[in-house]
Amino acid sequence: MQANQPPYAVLPTEFRFPALAALAGRAQLGGDREVALAVYLSARLVQDSVGAGCLSDVARADRATNAKTWVSSFALPAAVRPAIVRLIESTAGDVASVVEDLRAVVASTRAYLDIHSLAELDRLAKSVDTATAPSM
Repeated sequence: MQANQPPYAVLPTEFRFPALAALAGRAQLGGDREVALAVYLSARLVQDSVGAGCLSDVARADRATNAKTWVSSFALPAAVRPAIVRLIESTAGDVASVVEDLRAVVASTRAYLDIHSLAELDRLAKSVDTATAPSM
């Protein structure tokens, strides 16, 4: 707890991808916001599918199924929807194609994201690539 806050103060919420969360918060209602939310959701699924904080196969499959259902209600552009759905599906099973699918999402959503969001996704892709790389 920070020393300058009263003891009853609520700690600030920390988002794993603050630039994507901020972009979704300030984007206009409709397509732009829904693209940012879909990418934010996908990025969280990717982060939870690899590395030390990896969720179980059952949990990942359940989250992917629910995420696909939620994203299906979004008004996503035709060029964006297949890439997002493919990325969500890849987080549920074998994560070998996650980096490739994440880069496809970045390519298809580049026009909707700002430079800070793109940088977060690039860092995520690098960390996932490092986590899934075969050890020698």
